[in-house]
Amino acid sequence: MKRDGLVGCLALYAALYGAYGCISPILPNVLAAGGLPPERIAILLAAATLVRLVAGPLAGRSADRHAATRPILAAACGLTALAVLGHLPARGFWPFLAVGLAYAVTTAPLAPLADVLGLAAARGGAAFPYGWVRGAGSAAFIAGVGAAGWLVQGFGLAAGLVAGAVLFAAAGAAALAGRDPGLARDRPVAAPGIGFADVLRLPAFRRTVLVAALVIGAHAMHDAFAMILWREAGIGAGAAGLLWAEAVAAEVFVFLIAGPPLLARIGLPGGLAVAAGAGALRWAVQAETVALPWLAAIQSLHGLSFALLHLACLGLIERTVPPAARATALTLYGTVGLGLAGAAATLASGPLYSAFHGRGFWAMAVLSLAALPLVPRLRPPSEGTTSA
Repeated sequence: MKRDGLVGCLALYAALYGAYGCISPILPNVLAAGGLPPERIAILLAAATLVRLVAGPLAGRSADRHAATRPILAAACGLTALAVLGHLPARGFWPFLAVGLAYAVTTAPLAPLADVLGLAAARGGAAFPYGWVRGAGSAAFIAGVGAAGWLVQGFGLAAGLVAGAVLFAAAGAAALAGRDPGLARDRPVAAPGIGFADVLRLPAFRRTVLVAALVIGAHAMHDAFAMILWREAGIGAGAAGLLWAEAVAAEVFVFLIAGPPLLARIGLPGGLAVAAGAGALRWAVQAETVALPWLAAIQSLHGLSFALLHLACLGLIERTVPPAARATALTLYGTVGLGLAGAAATLASGPLYSAFHGRGFWAMAVLSLAALPLVPRLRPPSEGTTSA
């Protein structure tokens, strides 16, 4: 039973994040090739972000209310595959806006609902560490990016879209095929009394989301401007790509190997503190230098500032949120907490980078450090082993 749960989750995460790897790098190029100027692409992507903030929590609440995480996830994956293919005939702003908003609605709950299934199958680490399946997802994302590049180079943008659609459909099939004894055991058939307000009234959940919003939000300037900063410093595309790959490799290493035993030793709140400190150090160094050896040294901190943070946050949510409200909590965490924080920090990053250039990363370091005062209030009087 444990083996079946692990294999099913690995199939789900590999297909889902492989699909994201195929689609994410090429989607802006698809929009540009369809006749959209940069300002229209920005409007479309911003509108999609706003739609996700609403669609994700609504899907999570429905999954909890009807105890239907798997069917809703499978349906969302299938509809996402259709939305991806809908980009093929689209031309001009309004058709792309329609299909883009459909894509935003259907993708909003995918990762959080997959995490609901992953946590349930892992059974608090008794069956397997959740980090194994999430790390497999990150590795699949890298493979998807590489596959998309090869397909686009050989067959055009449409081939990358088709590959992504096939993988989303495969993720839906994996969601339906899996079995979660832990989910069936822990959750009632319906939970009409537990809603958004009930989840948001949980102090530990609010603090966890706020810590995550601060630490993940601090990545915004890096995601938006690091490649520009490095190029202006004379770092070639090949070296910049290797720096980015190093960060993702560190993420996979923490998810698969280092994260679970580290959290078992230092505790979930300790993991948040380490993640916040690692992020602050990373951004402080980036604010002061673009020397390649220093950049190579700090990229590995991404494994702590992102992967360890995610493991600790999900462990805290699993520990503090009732199972019948877990899909609601994870969609709030993913789409509102992280999505809204990331959007706000990205908007702030533009003026900061324009005014201070690389020194603007000091603001991101301060943002990470602002999470530290919240951590002690997440530590119970006698903390046992973690469930991440």
